[in-house]
Amino acid sequence: MAELRHSSSLGSRSSSSPLRAAGDEDSSSPHVHDHSPNGGDDEDGRPRHPSRDRDRPIWFHSLFPFFGDDPRVSPQKNKISLLLILILAIASLISVYGIINHLNAPYLCKKDGIVLNCPHVKESPSPWENPLSATTSWKPCAERRIGGISDLPPENETNGYVFIHAEGGLNQQRIAICNAVAVAKIMNATLILPVLKQDQIWKDTTKFEDIFDVDHFIDYLKDDVRIVRDIPDWFTDKAELFSSIRRTVKNIPKYAAAQFYIDNVLPRIKEKKIMALKPFVDRLGYDNVPQEINRLRCRVNYHALKFLPDIEQMADSLVSRMRNRTGNPNPYMALHLRFEKGMVGLSFCDFVGTREEKVKMAEYRQKEWPRRFKNGSHLWQLALQKRKEGRCPLEPGEVAVILRAMGYPKETQIYVASGQVYGGQNRMAPLRNMFPNLVTKEDLAGKEELTTFRKHVTSLAALDFLVCLKSDVFVMTHGGNFAKLIIGARRYMGHRQKSIKPDKGLMSKSFGDPYMGWATFVEDVVVTHQTRTGLPEETFPNYDLWENPLTPCMCKA
Repeated sequence: MAELRHSSSLGSRSSSSPLRAAGDEDSSSPHVHDHSPNGGDDEDGRPRHPSRDRDRPIWFHSLFPFFGDDPRVSPQKNKISLLLILILAIASLISVYGIINHLNAPYLCKKDGIVLNCPHVKESPSPWENPLSATTSWKPCAERRIGGISDLPPENETNGYVFIHAEGGLNQQRIAICNAVAVAKIMNATLILPVLKQDQIWKDTTKFEDIFDVDHFIDYLKDDVRIVRDIPDWFTDKAELFSSIRRTVKNIPKYAAAQFYIDNVLPRIKEKKIMALKPFVDRLGYDNVPQEINRLRCRVNYHALKFLPDIEQMADSLVSRMRNRTGNPNPYMALHLRFEKGMVGLSFCDFVGTREEKVKMAEYRQKEWPRRFKNGSHLWQLALQKRKEGRCPLEPGEVAVILRAMGYPKETQIYVASGQVYGGQNRMAPLRNMFPNLVTKEDLAGKEELTTFRKHVTSLAALDFLVCLKSDVFVMTHGGNFAKLIIGARRYMGHRQKSIKPDKGLMSKSFGDPYMGWATFVEDVVVTHQTRTGLPEETFPNYDLWENPLTPCMCKA
């Protein structure tokens, strides 16, 4: 009996592990015997398959201990194993989908505080072009619908007429025209062709038809907004529309929401039938209006507003001359240099200069902006603060040093769009010494060629706009609508062309560090500006529509 008990206990221990049982079958242990009356069969007569468990890998038994041939395993446990398999399969599919989605995701930079993080690319950086992946991820999608059916009511069935004065320079007027079309759409009103106001600073008398193609403008937007060339004949007192308070809506806040126009302006238009909106600079917001309205503004800006053919042709001629100045095709840079006397004075920043220059500038500021100047005692501290915050225009010499640090050689061809530079040739000397191939439209074209365009200041500004727009690299030195619209248009065209926006705050720290060596400065400039070249970014909340139209006006390519 003792031997029998001993043999039974050994037999039960030897079969307690499936792996060990499978391994012991081939052994010659005297303690393991087949006592089954059916030999290799189970008690119910079914044959056993010990090799089936042996063929399964160890990980299978570790993950699915319930999934086997043992009849003692309940069906409920088999269901659990099947559920686990299903969950793992779904997780695998999700992972694969996530990887594919990541590989196919469009190139998009995202801001983390003040830092802009952009996707890593393998291609070597180019001084003239943005990465290829950035230029193939997005495409314009604000064009008009081809073959669409217009749902616009007839002119006499709209809610009334809207009239605006587009104030300021050419680019401010352009923004006002885009906003006017959008506001007319919001209120289902007929838009009277905007009047370009005769600005006191610009002293220009340009009319809409002197600069833009009116027929194209009206035709391109015919399915969006009803536009008429002039005030309707039945409204006899046209002077009233320019001067009467009863015909003017004056309480529109800056960056107003679309709902403001519906609640406050539309009732007056319905009552009076014709209303003027004044002032109309920045009187429509961006992230508080429907996306289709923002897309309409892009449609106006990039497709409907075309310069007259003679302006386009002259600009193309200037671009061609810039690209062939070396005798062979060459890229060129466009530099928007904002360092006119008025800009320097208005900035209230301090710049390098003689004592006599500083005295004259103080007198100029006191005359033009007496309320801000006061007695002048607070201006030095204000100037320091503004420079630290990057709110001062870059001097020509500072621009030259930054461009050289970025790697642009002395031979670079540079088109300069600028007014009369404050300080004249002496102020321009550092930039010209480092980049002698500086030219303006006056250098590229003869006096006779430009005579026609001198009749209107905005025509000359339009030439600068187009030559800068079509450049290989565009560099701005200070804010303003000109640079903003150029950068936005180049983004809309596909992000291929670099649009450099210097970090003036960081550069002021570097310029003010007497112990910083050239190598360190170069590294700072390159690292700081590698993502400040007009790359794809979401529009809101960091940009307005004119500088970055991606979110409402571009689609994944």
